[in-house]
Amino acid sequence: MNPLDLLAENVPHLQHSFDPAIVFGTSSFGMTQYIFWMIICFLITIAIVLGASKRLTLVPNNKFVNMVEYGYEFVRKDMGEGAIGHGYKKHIPFLATLFFFILISNFVGLIPGCKTPTGTISVTWALAIISFVYFNYWGVKAHGGWGYIKSIAPSGLPGPMVPVIWFFEFVSMLLRALTLAVRLYGNMFAGHMVLGVFALATSIFIGCAIQDANFIFALPPIGFMAFLIAMYALEVLVAFLQAYVFTILSAVYISLATSSH
Repeated sequence: MNPLDLLAENVPHLQHSFDPAIVFGTSSFGMTQYIFWMIICFLITIAIVLGASKRLTLVPNNKFVNMVEYGYEFVRKDMGEGAIGHGYKKHIPFLATLFFFILISNFVGLIPGCKTPTGTISVTWALAIISFVYFNYWGVKAHGGWGYIKSIAPSGLPGPMVPVIWFFEFVSMLLRALTLAVRLYGNMFAGHMVLGVFALATSIFIGCAIQDANFIFALPPIGFMAFLIAMYALEVLVAFLQAYVFTILSAVYISLATSSH
């Protein structure tokens, strides 16, 4: 039995395992595994935030509370104050919610048997649209409807150039939602696919080594396992970085929408 042939046969099945599938209800009105885990991650986020807020003390004495508070301060200073500047405080609840939800969703997906909500484009699109609506809302609130439309093009341009630059800037603004969604989805899906392939290769080679009593087949899994551990550690870092990138870009877009050009 050739383990490489078995691996080639099983990789398409592994890929299809990431496709959305109805776990509750019907195809016309049901819940996929990604929506199910999105609700679970949402509840975990609420539980963590509420649990930490009830244990806040003047002198920190709880590691769990300290960790959550550190995360909040990281969002407040690095993403809020650093990216938005003046008036950043009113945007911190939104940015902190984005960061903690995406971070928890990414980490939950690393637990065997769980699915990350950010591993499907529908969830990342929803998050991107929420961010898009949010920064445009505050842009309109800061400049007024017509003022915000005019502010899309930088001030000081020659008259004939204004419509051209405005068009490209408007398209660029629309693409922000697309890039937010695709970047998060692409990184999470690709990372989990790589982990799945090497986990599958490890199990197939070990199975063939046992079935055929072939010592040679037992050697590749050693390298696969080492690479799998390294990739898993990398995915932990990627899970944090993607939550950071999504949130910091949202903060930058808020700054661009509310500032005067």
